[in-house]
Amino acid sequence: MKLTKLTASFLAAASIILSGGIASAQTAGTNGTNGNYIGAGIAAGATSGGQGNDDAQLGGNVQGRYAVPNAPVSLRGSVLYGGDSAAIMPIVTYDAPIAKNTNLYFGGGYSFVTDEGQNSPLGNRNAPVVTLGVESEVANNVIAYGDTKWGIDAYKNSDADAVSFQAGLGYRF
Repeated sequence: MKLTKLTASFLAAASIILSGGIASAQTAGTNGTNGNYIGAGIAAGATSGGQGNDDAQLGGNVQGRYAVPNAPVSLRGSVLYGGDSAAIMPIVTYDAPIAKNTNLYFGGGYSFVTDEGQNSPLGNRNAPVVTLGVESEVANNVIAYGDTKWGIDAYKNSDADAVSFQAGLGYRF
């Protein structure tokens, strides 16, 4: 049942994102950003696994992006820290330009928790992750980013999902 809901959610979100990318490609002069960057900011866990020792966590994030040349795809890395452990995530995203120097991105990966059973902003166990975010070059070599990460079945001894919100600034290189 959970897999069916996950698949339906993924397909619905993917169709919205991909159709948005097609629509934005049809507007005159819409170029997103294709820069690589590394940045840091805040991470706010918004969920709890319901076990009493897995409350939502406030912490920080370090995120990076490598834009694959000549493709609307990026390889990303993210570390969310706070609480008693960190979540380390390799992620692949589809990037859709929505305005000058601005992209909307959607993708998935996997969250590796450094100390399973201990809190991080994205749950307390290893789990698949779906992300949706936006990034924009706001000044020369400065990227502002924000995203939401959804950790699927990300709590030990619970079938609860985890959600975390991130925002930060990055250096474009």
